[in-house]
Amino acid sequence: MIPTSRYSPLFAGKRILVVEDEFLLANEARTMLVKLGATVVGPTPRVDRALTIIETEQVDAAILDICLDGALVFPVAERLADLAIPFVFASAFDPSIIPERFSGYVLCEKPVELEKIAHGLFGPPMTNA
Repeated sequence: MIPTSRYSPLFAGKRILVVEDEFLLANEARTMLVKLGATVVGPTPRVDRALTIIETEQVDAAILDICLDGALVFPVAERLADLAIPFVFASAFDPSIIPERFSGYVLCEKPVELEKIAHGLFGPPMTNA
């Protein structure tokens, strides 16, 4: 059994889109999310496929790698934002690569920390207090 914390149980019953081009990381995220009661949509390593999934399947939230085999994930983030679907970025990239429009979204460094992702998707806004 994997340990849960304050926000991890919030994945239960949610359909989470995983957009990741590294198979082992995508599979690990899928395995952990399923253990927390989520249904994983995808994972997919491609922007075009992610956009199709968003339009054709129920997605409650998404975890987005920033760079997908050389393509940037920002069209996916744009569509999710338009539909008010929460998402986080999970990447090893420097945060300065993220366009200003997405500056309020959570960036989780790889390897991903599901507790931080859960907080970013479903928890109250973080404060510096």
